[in-house]
Amino acid sequence: MKDVTGFLKQQQSKSSSPELATEWHTLEELYNKKLWHQLTLKLTDFVQNPCFAAGEGLIKVKSSDEAVILCKTTIGSLKLEINDLPATKKLIEEVEEMLNNLPGVTSVHGRFYDLSSKYYRIIGNHASYYKDALRYLGCVDAKDIPEAEQQERAFTLGLAGLLGEGVYNFGELLMHPVLESLRSTDKQWLIDTLYAFNSGNVETFQSFKTAWGQQPDLAAKESSLMQKIQLLCLMEMTFTRPANHRQLTFQEIALSAKVPVNEVELLVMKALSVGLIKGNIDEVDQRVHMTWVQPRVLDLQQGMNDRLDLWCGDVKNTAMLVEHQAHDILT
Repeated sequence: MKDVTGFLKQQQSKSSSPELATEWHTLEELYNKKLWHQLTLKLTDFVQNPCFAAGEGLIKVKSSDEAVILCKTTIGSLKLEINDLPATKKLIEEVEEMLNNLPGVTSVHGRFYDLSSKYYRIIGNHASYYKDALRYLGCVDAKDIPEAEQQERAFTLGLAGLLGEGVYNFGELLMHPVLESLRSTDKQWLIDTLYAFNSGNVETFQSFKTAWGQQPDLAAKESSLMQKIQLLCLMEMTFTRPANHRQLTFQEIALSAKVPVNEVELLVMKALSVGLIKGNIDEVDQRVHMTWVQPRVLDLQQGMNDRLDLWCGDVKNTAMLVEHQAHDILT
């Protein structure tokens, strides 16, 4: 609205009572005198007038998705506290759709992921809890989280990662400082187990059984955990080889993954079916030809410095080859 003074005069003439007309006149005076602070105070008081309770006296001219998300997230937290899981689920679905339309990460993302991760933890959805709990940690500073809470979050996150169906990437958790809160505690075995999974080290995982075997949830899923780390072992074997030399024999896979040779093909087929690798199986020669491995976050022990050095050497050799044979190529 450009003609503010004209609007205020119009409202004076349309007022249903002298008192209301006086209020509009006061607003006009404050506006014309540019007394912005006094005008703000007067407006704050004036909008509480009963005349605005009905009709179009107050018109919604702007909405804030972040404010709506914050309110719905708060309501969801209250619903979760009283164990109203269906209502909590509905609110999470509504808010998640709204979040997807926001640009970048906002101040409300952290609160939402805190709510959703708590909900998934209660219903026992390990994979979704792992995903959203990590997202929550990505929205906050670990220094602002009390040490006791850090240890609790690190422990539940670690268990969820191991138990979560379809969770094969532990690098982001291993690199997060919150996991260090478990170091030098009676739960350090979880850090060591996570590193064993991330590197696909089946032998190390088996050596920690006296520790993780005491955790009921893990002990009950021993066979699933073994299959997961065997798949991760296959991924690691593929990843650590040069892109132009990714042929693995059944015997090599059996030795590293600790599986019988006659079960190697089933293991590779499982990895192919869940999208961890791409390639083909040569059953006659008992070889697997890998063409792709799923990208993942690396820990500090999986740095690519050696791989980059190898790649740089290949590029240099190719450049020298072209330089020496350029005449033959061009002619």
